[in-house]
Amino acid sequence: MTEVKAGDTVQIHYTGTLLDGSVFDSSQGRDPLEFKVGSGMIIPGLDTALPGMTVGDKKSVNVSCDEAYGPVKPEMQQGVPRSGIPADIPLEVGTTLQMQTPDGQAMPVVVVNVTEDEVTLDANHPLAGKDLTFDIELVAIA
Repeated sequence: MTEVKAGDTVQIHYTGTLLDGSVFDSSQGRDPLEFKVGSGMIIPGLDTALPGMTVGDKKSVNVSCDEAYGPVKPEMQQGVPRSGIPADIPLEVGTTLQMQTPDGQAMPVVVVNVTEDEVTLDANHPLAGKDLTFDIELVAIA
């Protein structure tokens, strides 16, 4: 049987869970995820688990935050004056908003704190700082 190697285009089904067992993403009920192994298209900890697998293989992969979305970076949290945010924008903790970077890119941020004068926004990836587990099945090697 053919084994996956760097540079192969593969298709996998996966279910991603947090350490408490809650599912944060899954391909179940959708088409398999297709990508080129070693290309940086997926998180490193999952990418490096694929070489050596053959079609039909299943495995569970534990991925540390450093090999996933990285640690939480305090510098990615920023306080902004509440007066600088339009009144029609909801400012409840946990609300996801879109900001625009200086180069025009949309960037999601989450409201993490609200005071009378300031709103703290967090631009870290929602899975930053979290260790993840992926149950994967290799569906195809293109």
